[in-house]
Amino acid sequence: MADQEKSGDSSGASGAAAVAKPKKSRRTAPKQAPPQVLPPWKVLLHNDDKNDILFVVATIVELTPLNEQDAKLRTLEAHETGVALLLTTHKERAELYKDQFHSKGLTVSIEPAG
Repeated sequence: MADQEKSGDSSGASGAAAVAKPKKSRRTAPKQAPPQVLPPWKVLLHNDDKNDILFVVATIVELTPLNEQDAKLRTLEAHETGVALLLTTHKERAELYKDQFHSKGLTVSIEPAG
């Protein structure tokens, strides 16, 4: 058995087996571009003569992150000037706001903020 160990034969009783090291892969992860900021879009509330101001304020509070005081200010601005900026967000969310306000009978438009 001593002769087997000297010759490097590990098939004997010693039980030591050579284990090959795995080869390292030279592939690297694909380079990803950093996330881009989406271009901003304005959500504009238009004045109308068919909806009560309290309903408009309540709808703004329900559908947006604006509080009651900010909703009142924007409603009054739209009433006095014809249009008011509700908020700025990315296009997909602006379109969602537009659809939600239209479902409540309010006129909202969107446009690029840039």
